Amino acid sequence: MVPFGGWEMPLAYPSGTVEEHRACREAAVVFDVSHLGTVRVSGPGAFDALQRAFTNDLGKIEPGRAQYTHLLDESDASVLDDIIVWWVDAEVFDVMPNASNTDGVRDALVEAAAGAELRVEDTTATRAVLAVQGPDAREVVAKVSPEAAEVARFRLSPFTFDGVECLAAGTGYTGEDGVECAVPVEVAERFWAAVVDGGAVPAGLGARDTLRLEAGLPLHGHELGAGITTLDAGLGWVVSWSKGDFRGRAALERQRDAGVTRVLRGLRTEGRRPPRADQAVLRDGVEIGRVTSGNFSPTLGCGIALAFVTPDVEPGDELAIDVRGTELPARCVELPFVRSGR
Repeated sequence: MVPFGGWEMPLAYPSGTVEEHRACREAAVVFDVSHLGTVRVSGPGAFDALQRAFTNDLGKIEPGRAQYTHLLDESDASVLDDIIVWWVDAEVFDVMPNASNTDGVRDALVEAAAGAELRVEDTTATRAVLAVQGPDAREVVAKVSPEAAEVARFRLSPFTFDGVECLAAGTGYTGEDGVECAVPVEVAERFWAAVVDGGAVPAGLGARDTLRLEAGLPLHGHELGAGITTLDAGLGWVVSWSKGDFRGRAALERQRDAGVTRVLRGLRTEGRRPPRADQAVLRDGVEIGRVTSGNFSPTLGCGIALAFVTPDVEPGDELAIDVRGTELPARCVELPFVRSGR
């Protein structure tokens, strides 16, 4: 168990990180991701408040669907948090921030309400979120709830477990198919046990990180965060320029017009020695960037890294990473490093 964003979280279960990682790529695992916050926003002004607060356009989706979006700093467009929004009902939204960012996101939503009639409530303590991920995830979930197992990607589906109303979403953070289930705390342990009995392998933070890295997915505090904008991270598709004003828009427009000075790229190294965050990326011995996340890839059997580098770096370029004074050869590659097998 390790401290994580104000929570105590499992780094790994007895099977170990590598086995948990492989189980997700080949079968099914279950993560307890209850550290993700839930801020329920409801009322007639909820839609407009979220539109003013976040970069993406909820007008692209509808009730019963989920959307990935960003909350920006007003002054420099840094990504204060990357968020999944669950549009639960016509005037009800569950906003899902990262662990330590819940209070800040809630405050931003209150500010965006601008006096409108709505309720902003932190409901994190009332539920657990259990993510079943992997090519066999839906088969496992179907043994517990056929309704939850049928939820489509980035859609929502209510279901009942042990007589209690729950909510399933076709979302995840592994690059594999899967279902994330928000269940009231009073049935959370029983739901977890049922999923494990159905064949899911318990998995911890270690496997969650290597899986998301292989999938090329950003982690707040590494590829997103203070001094890093949506455009820096190559996630311009998360921004709707046509929907009207949103928090941080003016600063992000300035960067868009000036052009980015760095880009996020994937690097694959030779051998099993893993690169690590904050190591220098070199070209012909000259530093051109920094690693943001690095680790050993259990699927590929080599080191992989995400790094911010100069905009002229393209897939196929031969580079190096400074690992404690030794140049570790690296090649820029297309993302993701690993695609889902099914």
